[in-house]
Amino acid sequence: MSPTLLFSFVIAYFVLLLVVAWYTSRNANNESFFIGNKSSNWMLVAFGMIGTSLSGVTFVSVPGTVSTNAFMYMQVVAGYFLGYIVIAYVLLPLYYRLNLTSIYHYLQQRFGFTAYKTGALFFIISRTIGATARLYLVINVMQLFILDNLGVPFVVTAFVILLMILLYTFEGGVKTIVYTDTLQTSFMLLGLVVCVIYIMNSLGYGLGEAMQALSAKGYTDMMNTDVNSKGFFLKQVIGGAFITIAMTGLDQEMMQKNISVKTLKDSQKNIMTFSVVIVFVNFLFLLLGGLLYIYAANKGMDVKGDDLFPTIALSYLPPAIGIIFIIALISALFPSADGALTALTSSFCIDILGIRRNPNLTEKQQKRIRMTVHLTFSVIFMICIFIFKWIDNKSIIGIILDLAGYTYGPLLGLFAFGLLTKRTFPDNFIVTIICLLSPFISYLISKFAADYLGGYQIGIELLLINGLITFLGLLMISKKSTGLQTI
Repeated sequence: MSPTLLFSFVIAYFVLLLVVAWYTSRNANNESFFIGNKSSNWMLVAFGMIGTSLSGVTFVSVPGTVSTNAFMYMQVVAGYFLGYIVIAYVLLPLYYRLNLTSIYHYLQQRFGFTAYKTGALFFIISRTIGATARLYLVINVMQLFILDNLGVPFVVTAFVILLMILLYTFEGGVKTIVYTDTLQTSFMLLGLVVCVIYIMNSLGYGLGEAMQALSAKGYTDMMNTDVNSKGFFLKQVIGGAFITIAMTGLDQEMMQKNISVKTLKDSQKNIMTFSVVIVFVNFLFLLLGGLLYIYAANKGMDVKGDDLFPTIALSYLPPAIGIIFIIALISALFPSADGALTALTSSFCIDILGIRRNPNLTEKQQKRIRMTVHLTFSVIFMICIFIFKWIDNKSIIGIILDLAGYTYGPLLGLFAFGLLTKRTFPDNFIVTIICLLSPFISYLISKFAADYLGGYQIGIELLLINGLITFLGLLMISKKSTGLQTI
């Protein structure tokens, strides 16, 4: 397929995003950028969150895991569903009751300024790493299958895509993203469904026959009963629940859109609707992965992992399917990147710089600071993308889940301590030290667990261990609250 033709569709898609961004950002102000003026439609938020949660990593990496892990990713997805219930009925009521713009203001009200800054800092680190890993994966696919053939270097590709994202998020922020994410999720799901149907038809399968063929290959296994394995089902379900609580419920990017909905009830509808749909969509990605491996075997192809879906879609399927794949892929790319860039800008401006706390700053001055921060994070994204290019790992989803265990653990520990105890601790640097030491201790435990625990391997439950270490560290320096700070 002509790389020029594919690239022309990418440009056309970007122009469409710019038009939507221009329309939705008219008369936008700082309140629009940060929380969408608290007027977002819950159904649009719920639908758009599908694209934000799945991203290009799910689109490319999850199908590629089927040959080694079968459908066992559904264990993690089951945990996700449980986590969304906690978010809907524990965290969202708290955020709405306190009328938060940044969810980390809860830590300030509960514990003080140091805990608040520490929580925001860990979010910034976590989301920067996660978002740029996802962004790198999709940029790399476009580079390998389109832009290398046009003689465009990787550095130019990364720069142009980041510039695209920057342009359509610069003014409207959350107000714009609610609409662009809805558009992009529509294209992504359309691409997924079309690819599943086409591959099934090309193999001569109906749905029942496809499931039988996948079962014969051992691809439909959903439960790992090996207690010592990283993929043991109980670890995966519990780990998945806490990953959702941490990476969605304690993440400013994900919650920023949820708290932009006018009422708590509608926001809860958003989360619960989204949680059901996400289970079904992840199953479709695994089904697609199994079909792709059977298709590759029939064609005598030796391809796996993150390369599986792009190689087949762009080199073996008809041009129309390849175009649909590219549109779906970049639709999966933008929601995770644009939301992260906006949320990081919001968190840094509000939580670290405190522009909303400074009465001397005019709306115009706040906007100038916000735009400077937005540009700065775009440069940081660029640097991180080059680091992932240097690492060049073929299964990015594994890296993201591993890193999440280290970076989101302290956030989980901080919020859990606030919600589960009535104790408080000194508002000083010792809080930050505990949160920094916790990932390091967790790494040591993970590294030596198999040697000292009879071959037991720590996997997705690393996040829970990390959070527990933070919790225990905070407990050691805490004292009984006077009752004034408990929220």
